[in-house]
Amino acid sequence: MEIRLFGAAKTVTGSCYSLITKKDKILIDCGMFQGPKKMTKLNYDDFGFIPKEYGALLLTHAHLDHCGRIPKLVKHGFKGKIYSTPATKDLAFIVMMDSANIALHDTEHENRRRARDGLPPREPIYTEQDVKKAMTLFKLVEYDKPIKINESVTAKFYDAGHILGASFIQLEAEEKTIVFSGDLGHIDSPIVRNPEVIKKADYLFIESTYGDRLHSPIKERKNKFLEVIRDTHQRGGKLMIPSFAIERAQELLYNLNEFVEKKLMPPMNVFIDSPMAIKTTEVFKKHPECYDEELKALLKSGDNPFTFPGLVYSKTVDDSKKINTIKKTCIIIAGSGMCTGGRIKHHIKNNIEDSKSTLLFVGYQVEGTLGYWIKKGEKSVRLLGTELMVKSKIESIDSFSGHADYNGLLNWLNHFSPKPKKVFVVHGDEESTISFSKKVQKMGMKTHIPSMGEKIVL
Repeated sequence: MEIRLFGAAKTVTGSCYSLITKKDKILIDCGMFQGPKKMTKLNYDDFGFIPKEYGALLLTHAHLDHCGRIPKLVKHGFKGKIYSTPATKDLAFIVMMDSANIALHDTEHENRRRARDGLPPREPIYTEQDVKKAMTLFKLVEYDKPIKINESVTAKFYDAGHILGASFIQLEAEEKTIVFSGDLGHIDSPIVRNPEVIKKADYLFIESTYGDRLHSPIKERKNKFLEVIRDTHQRGGKLMIPSFAIERAQELLYNLNEFVEKKLMPPMNVFIDSPMAIKTTEVFKKHPECYDEELKALLKSGDNPFTFPGLVYSKTVDDSKKINTIKKTCIIIAGSGMCTGGRIKHHIKNNIEDSKSTLLFVGYQVEGTLGYWIKKGEKSVRLLGTELMVKSKIESIDSFSGHADYNGLLNWLNHFSPKPKKVFVVHGDEESTISFSKKVQKMGMKTHIPSMGEKIVL
């Protein structure tokens, strides 16, 4: 059996793994590369394999860095089945359609430049039609139930507790058990359940996004969030929160609903200024089977955390522009989470030079993104063609992450009995993978940090 890594090897994004048995070929995830240009240009390169040779793709969850290249895969000949949970399928459609729209816009902009330079036009990486074609290949699975993928591979999807519908996957093939962690969630985060634990794995591919860091406790996180809201209100500015549309935006609403219900924060408008987050919230309402017990109890009591006084869903561009005319304190939750696109860029442009306002980061910032540089402490940034001084207050709450910290990862790993023969540390930057690999070795397990394109023979 052979496994090759075509993404998320010594980097966080672009998850894509190839598993080849004597009789079959399958893929686990096919995500976009994100971050600086040297990474994003990889999205336009060949896959490194021939898509039509693969009979199945197993999708762990619907984040762009795990599903974003699936339409390109289909465009280039993949005709196999795509296995996922129902919630992952619904969210993946939103994510991939948004990606197709961005690709079209970026290509139009790029082709104007290419025309000026006398170069031939470039095609978008994929279109909405490619997304729709990909959706016809989905086959739904349930958690904890084995499903025969082909003659040589049986899979079982387990709740990863990361985002709605997220999974880690256990494969049985050629008398070996291989587990792909996907992205593992943070214990006791609201909305979704905690990650399931299992005992059996001969070989394990485990993410290490926060393999060198610990999150602060949930209570501290909520207190810090409330403190930032009160401080910004006292200064009379706006609170801008770049947020991922899936899970993070809903988690913020969950906390804000509690603050409003308990009168812990001053009255103010909360704007969800992200069409994608609005669509995602509707998907969340469709899938109560993924909720944790706390959310189920809250809804049963008649309290819907996605609706509360002062909450405004800004659907249109005009709705978004109207926020700029508001002079009093408000909270603006907008995408993208790393400030690489979306409406948040316009809000930052309009408010980052206002010392009364606050820019609050609540998610991972990939190196090279606008969010990364602002969070790192740059005094000025270039945004939408303008050089801007960073005068607003910059705050960060890393523990809002949907990823487990290293304690969470190690605790999950500790449930395997007997210990895996080898643990492959993936989906992390260089520092994180090295740090986490050493921690796993201290638990008595052999580790390896694979490189991009590396072939692993089991």
